[in-house]
Amino acid sequence: MKLIKANDYNDLSRKAANILSAQVILKPRSVLGLATGSSPIGVYKQLIEWYQKNDIDFSEVTTVNLDEYVGLAPENPQSYRYFMNHHFFNHINIDKTKTHVPNGIADDLEKECEAYNHLLDEVDGIDMQLLGIGLNGHIGFNEPDGEFEKLTHVVNLNASTIEANKRFFEKIEDVPKSAISMGIKSIMQAKHIVLIVSGQEKYDILKQSLFGPVTPHVPGSILQLHSHLTVIYSCGREL
Repeated sequence: MKLIKANDYNDLSRKAANILSAQVILKPRSVLGLATGSSPIGVYKQLIEWYQKNDIDFSEVTTVNLDEYVGLAPENPQSYRYFMNHHFFNHINIDKTKTHVPNGIADDLEKECEAYNHLLDEVDGIDMQLLGIGLNGHIGFNEPDGEFEKLTHVVNLNASTIEANKRFFEKIEDVPKSAISMGIKSIMQAKHIVLIVSGQEKYDILKQSLFGPVTPHVPGSILQLHSHLTVIYSCGREL
């Protein structure tokens, strides 16, 4: 585990973008696992800036996203497909057919999960996975539970997750109550995981995840077992 303390959110974003850009430059056909939410927006903004300066080429990159809300169509502004297009894909030279987000409006959600697992096998693994962490320790939408969910699955979102995500919607009733999420096994099979954490409110759960017991009640704690984990954090205190 490598810990990198950032001065602030902008510094955190730049440090993470440096690592991702190096991955793509050294291996143009990289498979990147990507995340949504407020944490990675600065990372994507920095990568776009470097792309516009011709410092990085995404034309051969494949991406797989962690999750998607159930019931939201790709064109819905609150869907994670829309988020990725708006904050990243529309601004770089990536082949959209090589960008993958679970289909939250699939007729058969279980088959969609199976198809996403098959996709992860087809791309031959994730070279670098960008992660954030929720206030309850969730990674992707792997919520606290009695056991670790290994593969892509449909998950009922915890009340705390719904509460945290209501800021993206007009009212809390609009927040989807379930999602499709990549499983812990798939995340842990990434060759390199980059965890970015910003905000004083995340300090306690980050410390618990990295230094507490490994338990499915704190999903992020599984990251302690990864052989190549980089944590970039700006939480106001040293870990």
